[in-house]
Amino acid sequence: DRIAILENAYYSVISPEGCAAILWRNKENAEEAAKALKLTAKDLLKLGVVDEVISEPIGGAHRNPQEMALRLSRVITRYLNELSSLSKEDLLQERYAKFRRMGQWEE
Repeated sequence: DRIAILENAYYSVISPEGCAAILWRNKENAEEAAKALKLTAKDLLKLGVVDEVISEPIGGAHRNPQEMALRLSRVITRYLNELSSLSKEDLLQERYAKFRRMGQWEE
């Protein structure tokens, strides 16, 4: 019911190389495809696909796994506290509305 993403992660149904191979029949356009896919954490937050971008320790999550685990733990605990206070009906209604918003096209 909540989607968080690490600041240096990406989230997509297809890789930029796969997208380029389909659209341009080559992988050389992967960078262009990546921009069009809007798969960065910042893009996804703007689009409403994710609810939160979790900052990473300096140098990335892999540089300080203990600190990253602590940050993730805080976010997950907060989400569980928020969601546990909602009824089943409210959870389902919120989930439905959230995914409907993701599917809307705006020009």
